[in-house]
Amino acid sequence: MAGESTIGPDGLFHNAEVTTSGRPVLRRNEVECFLLSSVDLDSEDDPPRFASLRSGNLILTTHRLIWIPSSSQSNASLPPSSLPLASVTHIFSHKKSIKSMFHSPRIRFQVDSVVVVTIVFRGKGDFDGFLTKFWECWRGRAWEEDEKRESEASGSGTGAGTVAQGLYGNDGTVRMVGLAGILRKEQEQWESTDKSLQDAFQDLNALMSKAKEMVSLAEKMRQKLLSAPSSSQNGSGDDEEMGSKEEMQQWMLSVGIISPVTKESAGALYHQELSRQLADFVRIPLEQAGGMISLTDMYYHFNRARGTELISPDDLWQACTLWEKFDVPVMLRKFDSGVKVIQNKSHSDEEVMSRIRTLVTKTETLRTGVTASDAALTLKIAPAMAKEHLLSAETKGLLCRDMSPDGLRFYFNLFHEFDLTNLHFVKDFGTYGEWVKATTLLSV
Repeated sequence: MAGESTIGPDGLFHNAEVTTSGRPVLRRNEVECFLLSSVDLDSEDDPPRFASLRSGNLILTTHRLIWIPSSSQSNASLPPSSLPLASVTHIFSHKKSIKSMFHSPRIRFQVDSVVVVTIVFRGKGDFDGFLTKFWECWRGRAWEEDEKRESEASGSGTGAGTVAQGLYGNDGTVRMVGLAGILRKEQEQWESTDKSLQDAFQDLNALMSKAKEMVSLAEKMRQKLLSAPSSSQNGSGDDEEMGSKEEMQQWMLSVGIISPVTKESAGALYHQELSRQLADFVRIPLEQAGGMISLTDMYYHFNRARGTELISPDDLWQACTLWEKFDVPVMLRKFDSGVKVIQNKSHSDEEVMSRIRTLVTKTETLRTGVTASDAALTLKIAPAMAKEHLLSAETKGLLCRDMSPDGLRFYFNLFHEFDLTNLHFVKDFGTYGEWVKATTLLSV
């Protein structure tokens, strides 16, 4: 991810953080509002105050304008850039004329009362809709609300620190110290928590405001979990840490996505941006599912996280098929049986086959075989996915199936162990020898 260092001699733009799929990393309380493709950012000054940014995606949020270079363009090496709306001092009105009918639509605005920036729209999109949203976000001044909250929080913290000094409080009363002071402080904390809950449920607007803060917090924690090395790689994690991580992941999945991509905000790029957001979101469910998850399960998880902005099964399918065009760490896979799943590109079938071989060559399973449920427990995946792996192992000649009234069971394929020149020869070594011992114990 990019840092926050400025680019250009005038420090007009900042490097914007993006995810591995190319989606912008939103800040606290920041919401994505509009997106357009094939957009240029030019300077009207002579000489230009900054190098022109050509043919990228322009994303409007409540706090920033974010320009992300298109991966198909020659300028893909340029870093994603952002411009705070707080630095915009004026937006020039758009005047329609005969001359403008033969040119690409443009929006001009002034930054810090000095630099004039021109947005040139060379692609398809709702130009008027973007301009309206641009005005709304700029006039809404959401960043001032954030600064107000931060100042109030810092002010209340300073006040509490002042009161905590000395034996006497600001009202002249003697401060409670020792055990009584601890109990009183705990009581004050409970009263503060109770008041916060009452304020949150006072009306719907307050509740939604608190919900946005919680979603923003969950997004930050999700990014930290994704960037932290897994315990399976460094070998330092224990069961307690893994349990806490899984519990935290479940909690964050319940909170949802802070700014879901919608047709209204993304326009013609809806499926592309939905595909990128899905690639970012799917990483935690994939980790929980053992590196592979069915489209049905992902449809449930993704819509649950999107809240009221639900998508159709066709939207999910189109978003998954677009991963081939993007450099994302996940892919869509289709088994021979027709089942479609999402899996990590790093997922190794050889490793899965090795674990299945270890399972079916145990003394107990050599006798009784394994079911999809048995394999699911070993591989830590859903039974449906385990069945697909068992069928793949059968196709590769590792397993044999047995259909009975009790259901479908798989056994280790011993036909490779037979000596075709002496079929009656009983081996006492190898997997065949282990199978003979296992069945002999059963008969005894």
